[in-house]
Amino acid sequence: MVSTDTHSFSFEELQKYNGEEGRPVYVSVQRTVYDMSSGATFYGPGGPYHIFAGHECSRALAKMKIDESELNDNIEDCSEKERQTLQDWVRKFVSKYPIVGVLRD
Repeated sequence: MVSTDTHSFSFEELQKYNGEEGRPVYVSVQRTVYDMSSGATFYGPGGPYHIFAGHECSRALAKMKIDESELNDNIEDCSEKERQTLQDWVRKFVSKYPIVGVLRD
C-alpha cells in the first residue's frame, strides 16, 4: 500500500539509496519504489541481491538474472512466464516492504 507521503524519484536519486553509508535500501519494481531496508541481509551491501539496491529491476526479476545490464523496466520482450515471475515478485514485495515512492522518467 502506498503511503500518503510517497516521493517521486529520478533514476539518479534512486541510486543513492543503496544501503551504503547508513542509507536505506530502495528498490524499484515496475516503477514502484520499495524500502527494502528490513531485507538488508539480501539487498544491502554484501547481500546476494545488492546489485538491485538503488535501481529499477523489473527486467532482472522477470528474467531471474542478477546482471547489471538487466536493471531496467523494459519487459516488452519478456515471455508470459517471465511476466508471471515478475508479478510473483511484486506480490512478495507488496506483502513485505513499504512503498516509499514512484520512479519517474
